[in-house]
Amino acid sequence: MADADTAVPPVVVPSSAPPPAPPGGAPPKATHHGRVAAPVASSNEDTEELPEFEPFGAPGPRGFPSLAEYLDITKVDMMKKRGEINHQQHHTDRFNTDFLIVRRGQEFQVKITFNRPYDADKDKFAVEFGIGPSPQFSKRTYMPVFPTPERQSPWAGRVVVAAGPTVTMGITPTADAIVGRYRLYIAVVTPYGIRRTRPDDSRDLYILYNPWVKEDVVFLEDEEERDECVLNESGVIYHGTWDDIAERNWNFGQFDFGVLDACLYVMDRAGMPIVNRGDPVKMARIASAMLNSRDDDGVLVGSWSGDYSYGVAPTSWTGSTDILLSYYRTRKPVGYAQCWVYAAVFNSFLRCLGIPARVVTNFYSAHDNDGNLKTDIILDENGRIDRKNTRDSIWNYHCWNECFMARADLPTGFGGWQAVDATPQETSDGMFRCGPASVRAIKHGELCFPFDAAFVFAEVNSDVVFHSRKRDGTMEVVKVKKDHVGRLILTKATGSYDSRDITELYKFPEGSVEERTVLEKGEVYGCARDQSTLPEADVELRLPALEVAVGDDFELCLEAVSRSGEPRTVDAYITGSVVYYTGVTSADFLFKTPTLELEANQSVKELWQVPARSYMKKLVEQANLHFIATGKVKETGQIITAMKVVALHMPKLSIKVSGLNKINELMVATVDFTNPFSFVLEHVYVRVEGAGVLSPVFKYYGLIPGGSRMTWTEEFTPRRAGPTRLIATLDCAALRQVSGQLELDVLP
Repeated sequence: MADADTAVPPVVVPSSAPPPAPPGGAPPKATHHGRVAAPVASSNEDTEELPEFEPFGAPGPRGFPSLAEYLDITKVDMMKKRGEINHQQHHTDRFNTDFLIVRRGQEFQVKITFNRPYDADKDKFAVEFGIGPSPQFSKRTYMPVFPTPERQSPWAGRVVVAAGPTVTMGITPTADAIVGRYRLYIAVVTPYGIRRTRPDDSRDLYILYNPWVKEDVVFLEDEEERDECVLNESGVIYHGTWDDIAERNWNFGQFDFGVLDACLYVMDRAGMPIVNRGDPVKMARIASAMLNSRDDDGVLVGSWSGDYSYGVAPTSWTGSTDILLSYYRTRKPVGYAQCWVYAAVFNSFLRCLGIPARVVTNFYSAHDNDGNLKTDIILDENGRIDRKNTRDSIWNYHCWNECFMARADLPTGFGGWQAVDATPQETSDGMFRCGPASVRAIKHGELCFPFDAAFVFAEVNSDVVFHSRKRDGTMEVVKVKKDHVGRLILTKATGSYDSRDITELYKFPEGSVEERTVLEKGEVYGCARDQSTLPEADVELRLPALEVAVGDDFELCLEAVSRSGEPRTVDAYITGSVVYYTGVTSADFLFKTPTLELEANQSVKELWQVPARSYMKKLVEQANLHFIATGKVKETGQIITAMKVVALHMPKLSIKVSGLNKINELMVATVDFTNPFSFVLEHVYVRVEGAGVLSPVFKYYGLIPGGSRMTWTEEFTPRRAGPTRLIATLDCAALRQVSGQLELDVLP
């Protein structure tokens, strides 16, 4: 037996079994211990109070002497009433709040009353600001502001007025200050230490981005556009089809009570470090992930299924307020959203924090194109669409946002409007988000610039490529439509409810030299296009525009136009399908196989009557009918195509108001609807709201019989003067997207 000094250590044999669980069976948790001194501050809701007295040294045997003879604070007036100077000058007077809200880079005032007249030569005090847990000067989360020019911090301070014991202090945060909720203290220096005001929630204040100040990276010079994209609460979101545009009214509600706290909570929920919240690029990128719930329990649950039993149908929402407040209150994602709901709530978030923002709609938006510039549609040998093998889709429209900011991370000239998208489509850096991508970079094909410029570029520039699939599985390109995708990009015009065409901000004119150069540049960055060179067909198929109300019979026309000097025969197929607005087919309701005989340089038309009964029972939400006509010219073998989306028009709600139409005076809104169908509408929800006048409310109707009338009256008291809109929706499984609006101008 070996002695202790020469004993051989036991051999440790590796085991595939997991290590034993710690006591209690709980798995080990990751901590910051040993890696950083303290966890990264990432919650604006958590605050660490500064001590009421901070001694300069240890107390004597009898403790500290009385501080009664030294300067003390008796009152702090945040000057936060709606009509006072702070809210007026900082354009925050519309916020429905009990707190002071100001914008960075601009002076605001605080009135401090001491126990005796302030003596600048003898008395020393500071106004202190802290944000988040463990505020630190080095992290810019703690900031003292001094009244004398001899001693200044990054935030400027000055005495505006000193009258007896009352001092009005002017404070100017830096133009890159952290955005969020701050706690304010008044600190007085005594020989024995620093005495502070007690923590008081009523002295908290919010600091926002400031598009009115040139030094702020979100500065927007155009006053009319700035007012529209920051201060306007009533929006219009465009949908339908590019040649039959419909409008959806929306109350962004960025100034409603609790919405600002909800927006800050979104950043807390994301774990965004407090120190990064002064950077709008980082703010917008994180928010684009947090507005959807796909991978981070964010604000909105997306659903395109048609079953909204556990939430609110996307078509039923009238504004963002209910959504944001519900998320803030329950700490759970809110159902349900589709692209325009994501864009509308994202718009509210950005405008609330002071970042200029607008909602844009791209008509015929390419999706599922694997990062290339091709949307593939597969046809069989006879020219019929092969739905089994056609995987790509073109959304009738898609909504995203633009926000305005400088981009110090990009070369000069690529700041300004940036595209951001909260609809979960593809992952970016491992999360479902998109942007901010410079709109100018997208137009000029600079697709290597962060973030996600290539994805947006493909959404507005893809070609629709038709392939003919042979029996052996091989495919041949037979038709390329280069001008279908990104046909029209709209946003609301500034200062009116009209639309504004911004297509030229995203792309050069179709067929121009500049467009060809940009697309070639895009290929360098991996956005491949189809290079097929096909002879131009001498016969063209056309599907004329249609305007059809839901429930109506209508006439469908297919026109063939020949440019040949010889006769032509076209074997055609036309299919009619009910589709979601995403382009995904739900069901077919029409199939025709006409043979069109054309003389030289002649056109012929084929007409069909389409009864409502053929499509009504197959309708899905947003009621889109999609027609695809394909034909094969016998004499040349060429494949010709035409596509048309018909957005069925919905019945309207009527809204009327009665009363004095004056602030703080009782008014009554009346919502009226008549069921135009012979069948009963079941489980109907009606919603109404109006920015600054009527908070969101809804009413449930178990059924509305066919031909019957529904009337709902709701009392409200306007709390703010000026122009606004009442918005109402009616929604049930059998009838989506019924809405109405009424403009009001509330008198002071």
